Amino acid sequence: MISNEEPLFASGEAFSAAFSAGLDGLLNKGGLGPFILVCANATFDHRLYKAAAAGLLQLYADLRDEYVQALQQGREIQAVEEDLLVFLKIHAVGLDRLQPTVKRKAGIWELQFNHLRSFRPKRITARVPEHLRAPFDEAGFHFNKGFMQKESFWSGELLGRHATLYYNKYPFVDFHGLLVPERDSCLPQYLTEAHHFYLWEATATLAQTLDGVGFGYNSLGAFASVNHLHFQMFIKPEGFPVMAPAWRHNGGEMSYPVTCRAFSDPKSAWSAIHQLHENETPYNLLYSSGCLYLFPRRKQGGYTQPVWTSGFTWHELAGGMITFNREDYERLDAAAIERELANLVL
Repeated sequence: MISNEEPLFASGEAFSAAFSAGLDGLLNKGGLGPFILVCANATFDHRLYKAAAAGLLQLYADLRDEYVQALQQGREIQAVEEDLLVFLKIHAVGLDRLQPTVKRKAGIWELQFNHLRSFRPKRITARVPEHLRAPFDEAGFHFNKGFMQKESFWSGELLGRHATLYYNKYPFVDFHGLLVPERDSCLPQYLTEAHHFYLWEATATLAQTLDGVGFGYNSLGAFASVNHLHFQMFIKPEGFPVMAPAWRHNGGEMSYPVTCRAFSDPKSAWSAIHQLHENETPYNLLYSSGCLYLFPRRKQGGYTQPVWTSGFTWHELAGGMITFNREDYERLDAAAIERELANLVL
C-alpha cells in the first residue's frame, strides 16, 4: 500500500504543489544539473516558468561566470560532461532566447515544438541494440549515479516495493517523472512479469487520486535511453490520441496507423508481452487505469527515420509528436504523421 503518511499522492493538487516545490528546492540548492532540469521543466510548462524565472537567471549568471573564469585560467570544470554540453548550447542561444514549448493539433495527433529538449544527449538511443535484454552496465548512465540523486522527486514504499521517482530532465508531458522500482537492485530495462503486474496495480491505485495518471515504457530497440529499469510517469486527464474510441483496438471502426493492441487485464497483456520477448520484437507500452496499450514495432535503426524526430517512443506511438524546430512544427500534417507511423509496422 501507499503509506498513509505520504501526502504526495493524495490528490492532483497535492502532487502538483509538491512537484513545483521540489523544483524550487533544486533551484535554491544550485548546481548545473538542477539548473538544466528546472530550466527544461519551466520552458515546457508556463505554470512553472513565472515562479522560476528570477532564480534561473541568477543561477545561469553564476554558472556562466564560474565556467568562463575556469576556462580563462585553464582549470578543469567539475561538471557532468553531458550537462556541460547542454549548458554551452543554452549559452550559445541565450537563456532569454530559449523558446517555450508550444503545442497544437494536426487532426487527432498532438504536436509540440520542444526547444530545450533538442539539446538533450542521445545516450544509448544512438546505438542499435542487438537484443531486447542487455546486462546492466555500471559504467554507463544509470539512476544510481551520485549526481542523479539531486534530481530525485520522491522515494518510499509504493505497493510494497521501494521506489524512487525522479524528475524527467527534459520533459515532454505534464508532471513528467521517471519511476525506478528497487533502484539499488540495478535491474536492466527488461520487463519481467512481476514488474508488469506491479505497474498495472500501481497505475490503478494512483488513478484513484491522480486523474489521468499513467506510465510509458520503452523496451531496448524501441528507443529506451537508459538501461536501468524505469517507467515514465505523467498526468494527462484528457488522455492520448490512441485512447480515442474511434480506433479499432478500442472497439471502433478506424484502423490505427501503427500496430496497437489494447488489454483490459494484466494476465492477457503479459502473455502478449512474453511472446514479443520470445521473438525478440521491440515494443512500447502505455499503462493507463484499466487498460494497457501495447505497440509491437520495427527496431530502431531498421527503417528510415524522419528528420523531424529523435525517435519514436511510447509517446509518439500514443499520438504525441515532438519536433525541434518551428518549421517542422508548423509544416507537419496528419497525413505525414500517419505515413511515418505506418513505417513502424512489422
